[in-house]
Amino acid sequence: MGNTVTLRGKAKYLGGVGTKVTGISRRKFKPNLQRLRITTGKGTSTTALVCTQCIKGGKVTKLVKQAPFRLPKVEKAKTAAVEAVPSGPRARP
Repeated sequence: MGNTVTLRGKAKYLGGVGTKVTGISRRKFKPNLQRLRITTGKGTSTTALVCTQCIKGGKVTKLVKQAPFRLPKVEKAKTAAVEAVPSGPRARP
């Protein structure tokens, strides 16, 4: 819990006569919750409300639908043959 303070007037260091408090009201500090699909320790997936600090801190693991795409490894013999082919405006195929 906390307070929101409403001020009126111009600050003295800015050339005014000072600020005055015109109202104080109570407020709540709420966590920034996001709905996220996570994997549990057993390997199953569930949907949970997770705070953003836990997501950034790596305290939960996001559900990975599929493995990321990786390029296949290229053999060195093929790459050497490709580099030996001349290129430029006068090169012919």
